[in-house]
Amino acid sequence: MPVLTKDNDNKFLYLSAYEHFKQMILDGALSPGQRLPSLRKAAQELDLSRTTLESAYLLLAADGYILARPNSGYYVTDLGRHLPPENGEILAPAPVLYDFSTSGADPDSFRLDLWSRYMKHALRQDERMRTYGDAQGEADLRQALTAYLRRHRNIYCSPEQIVVGASTQSLLQLVCPLLKPRQTVSFPTEGFSQGRAVFSDFGFSLSTRDKNCDIIYVSPAQMTKWGELMPPARRMELVSHARQTGRLVIEDDYGNEFIYLPKPAPSLFGLDQGEHVLYLGSFSRLLLPSIRISFMILPSFIRKCYHKKANLYNQTASKAEQIALAQFITDGQFEAQLRRQRRIYGQKRTSLLEAVQKVFPSCKYTIGPAGTVLALTLSSSMEPKAFVSHAQKNGIRLQAMAGKKNELTVLLSCQSLSSEDFVPGLELLRKIHGEQSA
Repeated sequence: MPVLTKDNDNKFLYLSAYEHFKQMILDGALSPGQRLPSLRKAAQELDLSRTTLESAYLLLAADGYILARPNSGYYVTDLGRHLPPENGEILAPAPVLYDFSTSGADPDSFRLDLWSRYMKHALRQDERMRTYGDAQGEADLRQALTAYLRRHRNIYCSPEQIVVGASTQSLLQLVCPLLKPRQTVSFPTEGFSQGRAVFSDFGFSLSTRDKNCDIIYVSPAQMTKWGELMPPARRMELVSHARQTGRLVIEDDYGNEFIYLPKPAPSLFGLDQGEHVLYLGSFSRLLLPSIRISFMILPSFIRKCYHKKANLYNQTASKAEQIALAQFITDGQFEAQLRRQRRIYGQKRTSLLEAVQKVFPSCKYTIGPAGTVLALTLSSSMEPKAFVSHAQKNGIRLQAMAGKKNELTVLLSCQSLSSEDFVPGLELLRKIHGEQSA
């Protein structure tokens, strides 16, 4: 927030006050509809006269930044949202017509009415809701997770090995201090931005595809953005390497539930029996992005360190959502949810592939056996960020990454967009690509 500075010429003080409040509006410190301080209060806080403040307010109103309401005061308008700041960037984003990003979920993929009933049941547990949540996660949820993991991932663990948190990022922040004296960590690609940010914040040295690092972070079901899997031979090799060298493998099992193969791939944790592998799982994609529950399974040598400090940590996941999810899993609703999502996203993957083949018949594309993303290769000299920004301004939200020289890889997800909009969205993308290539 800008600081109001005074000069020796008092007749211009009202302009300083004007700029002070104008900048607060542009920065978002004062939001549309918010009431400004009364003239008396603002004069006291800024050590100015009421006359000076009134002149500043009248000028703000004349320029459209605030609106005077009789017998009520001055209120901020939404003008600031529609003005370009000094750097020229547009504050108000263009409306999204076609969302090919992975940030949303298909409206038919989750029964919100059913989940609401489980949440209401959790909130009716008055005595339980009056206490803080377990720092390690609610006991009934951890128990339900052990049964689910045993059935679907061939992972045998106890509730004491599981730690629940709001996100994989929050769990990594919890575990990083327990990993010393390890100092180096390797990621499959630089695309793992959230995990890399956490380790960097804790002072770890980051590398890419380096098996000699102290910690090897992998996502076996998402080796690439478009769902390439880690082969079984590579999984066995990695587990053997960890056993021989004492290195720690962090298995981020993101996307495993969306592997479209007859036989599920084995988890690293299960292959290793949890001695050198830390397992990460999340429910945000499997339920709704707004339901923030993740978990990790700790290998024995980290678990001992964690339990010494567990009571010093706060639980970051909602207690009510944990209670609801525990019963949701126990009643078999979670497995029904997975079947529903696999069916919906499997059909949409096929529809997206057919739409790409129709609209971009001469372009290369790649789609792996896992996930909801197709990678489309376009001829372009634009940087990925510039292309994404250009597409956004024209109504398309997507991700992109650098390819070979004069090529761009556009990532298209079938999650948020309806199948009927695939072809119109891709036709707009073709038009945008043609304009920037001309």
